[in-house]
Amino acid sequence: MGLWILESRSMEHVPGTTRYFDDPERPQAATSTTTRLKCDTSGPVPIILVPQPSDDPNDPLNWPLWKRDVILLILSIVSIFATCLGPILAANTLTLSLYFFTKFTQIAILTGWFLLGVGVAAIFFVPSARIWGKRHLYIIGTVIIIISSVWAGASEKNYSSLIAARVFQGIGTAPFETLVNAAVGDLYFVHERGKRMALTNLAVFGSAFFTPILVGKITHTIGWPWTFYFVAIFTGLCLPLVIFFVPETAFRRSSHLNTDLASSEDVRLFHKEEGVTIQLAQVNGLENGNGTEPHAHAHAFEPHFTGAGTPKKSYVETLMPFSGRKSDENFLKLLLRPFPLFAHPGIMWACLIQGTMIGWTVFIGIILGAVFLGPPLFWDEVQTGYAYTGAFIGAIFGFIVAGVLSDWSAKFMTRKNGGIYEPEFRIVLVIPQLLFGCTGLYLFGVTASELINYSWVLPVFAFGLQVGGMVIGAVAASLYLVDAHRDIAIEAFTCTIIFKNFFSFGLTFSAYDWLVKAGAFKTFMWISSIQVVVCLLSIPMYVFGKRNRAFFHRHDILKACGLTSRTQKEDRPHVATI
Repeated sequence: MGLWILESRSMEHVPGTTRYFDDPERPQAATSTTTRLKCDTSGPVPIILVPQPSDDPNDPLNWPLWKRDVILLILSIVSIFATCLGPILAANTLTLSLYFFTKFTQIAILTGWFLLGVGVAAIFFVPSARIWGKRHLYIIGTVIIIISSVWAGASEKNYSSLIAARVFQGIGTAPFETLVNAAVGDLYFVHERGKRMALTNLAVFGSAFFTPILVGKITHTIGWPWTFYFVAIFTGLCLPLVIFFVPETAFRRSSHLNTDLASSEDVRLFHKEEGVTIQLAQVNGLENGNGTEPHAHAHAFEPHFTGAGTPKKSYVETLMPFSGRKSDENFLKLLLRPFPLFAHPGIMWACLIQGTMIGWTVFIGIILGAVFLGPPLFWDEVQTGYAYTGAFIGAIFGFIVAGVLSDWSAKFMTRKNGGIYEPEFRIVLVIPQLLFGCTGLYLFGVTASELINYSWVLPVFAFGLQVGGMVIGAVAASLYLVDAHRDIAIEAFTCTIIFKNFFSFGLTFSAYDWLVKAGAFKTFMWISSIQVVVCLLSIPMYVFGKRNRAFFHRHDILKACGLTSRTQKEDRPHVATI
């Protein structure tokens, strides 16, 4: 038992456990024994490229770095305008309540309908992206955002029309919330992904907390419809950029080259011994069909990179929304694959750690107007919007803390564990989530309920702590899913998206009723305590996580449901020499 993680009693090697930290994603320095592998030679020490690019000139990994960075920058900018639609009404609760002559709850539900649109669309968009690529979804999403934003601004007194517009805004946002992070994997080698992934996460999450700061002022100055019109205008300016400068990033690369998608020891680099040619052996698991560990025999092979004779596509060809199938998988199977995984304890833990905290963030956002617009502060929409400054700073703080602690803590624990890395080491990031996030929730409940006795600074500060904890928890859950369940990571992330959006959608129906019936103090004591319990679930997840991984490796939920993918059905090992 290493660092209180219980060993599996049925498997010697459990997928996810590696002999050194972050294998295979650790940038590996090239040596004289790895001369046949493609390397990045731009730095002082050559680094083996993971994944290995093909020889196809249309492979995104072969594009110039500046081109790939431009593509990601465009997607990040559009993501900012897309995801800002989530909290765009947060500062306008009272304004819209008076405008439509309706209850606060009905205004809060407008955010819920947006979240519902994102959640439902993600169920269909993820399998579509896996089969036909992402470009068509980026274009469709951008167009839907433009049209639905104009629609929302022009809805005037028609509340039902605004509801429909909000649903379509969620549908348009879904490709950017679900696929932009995946584009980082399409475009970059592992050693290039860190700062780019931080950029896309900041674009997706950070903009959501910066938006209300501007919206309050816009509403006060020229009216709430212009908050939507500005989104339509700026997204409209981005549409030509998406059409003309964002080609398809998904690429059907030979499986033996996708070394970053292998789990555990699925990718092994065999160094050259006397009389033996190096080779890269890739297996689809630690056990073959006979239940024994596959052996990589030392045969001399020549390096094999596919696509050398493929002609480069013309610029006009890259403008097509579709460029052929990227997978032979059945759409219906891909559509259904995430749902059985909600019974997987590791994935359900990730949904709870990430989804509940995001739900409480939405909860605070939709009641913030009632807290600050009423007595004793009587703030207007401008001041209420400025209250989101704490949340925005908290998001930045969370990214910094998660970035600093995530790899450092895992490396430290790996050294303490004798050089063996366990994905459960990622779970320790829940500790700062518990400290910052739950403290923020408790503090918000105490101070927001007694604004006569406490300065407005305290609930704003508490909101920032809560958002910081939310970001840290999201990073912890994401890293654990990638490291522990890499083979089903896409389906697992789809589960988290579905859970957080439907959970948040449900909260929008209850937020104001809870506040009126129980008051801010009692409501947030319950919410905070629930979140503490959720965080404490990390203890059994940490202790029994390795046994859980072993159990579900041997008892495949997807296989039991008849939803196993083609690649998962292959039991025999593949040896590819590159």
